Amino acid sequence: MRTKGMGRRIVAVLALAALSGCTVQTADGKHRSPVRIELPSRSPSATPDDDGKGDDKPSPTPTRTSAPEVLWSRGDSGRDVRELQARLRQVAWLFDGPTGSYDDLTEQAVKGFQGKRGLPRTGKTDRVTWQRLLKMTHEPGKWDLYLMGGQPADTPDARCMTGRVLCISKTSRTLRWMIDGRTVRTVSVRFGSQGTPTREGVFQVYWKSRHHVSTLYDSPMPYAMFFSGGQAVHYSSDFAANGYAGASHGCVNVRDEAAIADLFAQVSNGDKVVVHW
Repeated sequence: MRTKGMGRRIVAVLALAALSGCTVQTADGKHRSPVRIELPSRSPSATPDDDGKGDDKPSPTPTRTSAPEVLWSRGDSGRDVRELQARLRQVAWLFDGPTGSYDDLTEQAVKGFQGKRGLPRTGKTDRVTWQRLLKMTHEPGKWDLYLMGGQPADTPDARCMTGRVLCISKTSRTLRWMIDGRTVRTVSVRFGSQGTPTREGVFQVYWKSRHHVSTLYDSPMPYAMFFSGGQAVHYSSDFAANGYAGASHGCVNVRDEAAIADLFAQVSNGDKVVVHW
């Protein structure tokens, strides 16, 4: 009779033979082919999880949300920056400009707008910030973009091309100081309202008054250069403060005090004045 111990030894021999690839002669004298024993395999990429079992699935790659594209930031300039500033004025986040230059005031205004709407307070106008601002505002008009001046001048009138001329364009709202067809200086100007329009035509400076005060309107008219009755080119503190949101009583207002002071020193009585479209 075979004992249990002998049975265990036979199983052990068979297992060893299977591993070595040999044939085995059993107790009954017969040769048996080795039995292939399949051992459990582990994927090289498998990693143990919390219960110690292998996991063949690769670990998920964390998604990275890219920051929105920045359209304009501090140091940029141009017409698009003017529109940004004009729209920020509409929602009362900016009170100066538009200047066309992305300065510290513009940056602070953008930060305030972003923070109020739960956006990252970067001070940079990215695409998300711009889209939000577009939804809250309307498209600015031409003079909203140049509310405080700084608009480009147009082509001078042909009557300005000879002599010493204050060449004033109602189309571009600019004044050119020209000598023999050469532009010496260009400044932004505004004109009278519909009820008190600035006259058009060819005139000449007939009187200069440095500290003039209007007797009709009781308002200061510094650096006044009169060219048609009571109408003059002069500095306007209201224009400097409010831009094209206001108007004169018919005079040609200049908002840049340093520029009008320089013009006042150069222009003489008898110099030509051309007011044109």
